[in-house]
Amino acid sequence: MLPHKYAPKVAVVILAYNGLAYTQQFLNGVVETDYDNLAIYVIDNNSTDKVGAYVKDNFPTVKLIELSSNEGFAGGYNTGLGQIEADYFVLLNQDVEVSKNWIQPIIDAMEKDALLAICQPKILAQQNKTAFEYAGAAGGFIDALGYPFCRGRIFESIENDEGQYNDEVPCFWASGAAFFIKAGLFKSIGGFDVTFFAHFEEIDLCWRTKNAGYKIAVIPQAYVYHVGGSVIDYQSPRKTFLNFRNGLVLLHKNLPKQQLLFKLPLRLLLDVIAAYRALLNGEVKTYKAIAKAHFSYLINIKKWQKQRNISKKQVRLNKINTSNSNGIYRNSIVWDYFIKKKKLFSDLPKF
Repeated sequence: MLPHKYAPKVAVVILAYNGLAYTQQFLNGVVETDYDNLAIYVIDNNSTDKVGAYVKDNFPTVKLIELSSNEGFAGGYNTGLGQIEADYFVLLNQDVEVSKNWIQPIIDAMEKDALLAICQPKILAQQNKTAFEYAGAAGGFIDALGYPFCRGRIFESIENDEGQYNDEVPCFWASGAAFFIKAGLFKSIGGFDVTFFAHFEEIDLCWRTKNAGYKIAVIPQAYVYHVGGSVIDYQSPRKTFLNFRNGLVLLHKNLPKQQLLFKLPLRLLLDVIAAYRALLNGEVKTYKAIAKAHFSYLINIKKWQKQRNISKKQVRLNKINTSNSNGIYRNSIVWDYFIKKKKLFSDLPKF
């Protein structure tokens, strides 16, 4: 490990929204992290449970940034990180339990490769520590139509961690639950797109970063434990709406024009099938959430086109290399999972 004066400055930044119980449970472990040049921040996203007061009273070394309104995941981080100077930002969910040495292996990897701009650790379930966690698992991937999945989690099928994904590999996106990024790049490429509010904003940022020629990887030698669903439950209609609406926006913003013209209609069709499948299964709230997502996307086409133009400019200004396609699954994960019954990441053909 490099001595303090040589170690890059790392800012671990926790966005808290009504997460007092998680702060009480997990913040002390973050403070005890084994890394030489570390600053810890809590951004209070206008909570109503006095989480800010608790941090002030119990963690004098933790810096508190208090926001006057709930700006969501994207806006809350953009505002808070704009006030922080560091070499690396580590965005950490409030419901994450860290291991002692969860930072050093990732910083070592990023320092060795100037193009490696975003990373995540292996993410396990806090309530079942032998299983991967839904949001990130052992690295994020995406299929040809923009459906995200993970090494260790495809849709609702979650694998146990048996060491099968302990190798460091390139991936397409890193989980917002424990998201490492070079701080200068986060700011210069525009941070998160606040129109997402929550869900998929980290995938959008990763996609822009890849289009600018940078790399993304999972470093499983570092690991954390995530509760998950602490702000918006994984099964809630609100999350369903955001996932489906933002999934369409993600494609609209980042796909090359020639691909967008045929992939977007296919994605819309598959979403419609998913909606009617939910309806046939008696999941009326899910059906309504998907319909609402499509309506929201379609009536705001001009806004998404504006965001696409902004994204293209951000990529152009930060271009360092040719874009790479690491982590893109060229087949349909929907077809392979639901029709061909490929439930495990290891069942998929190599890509």
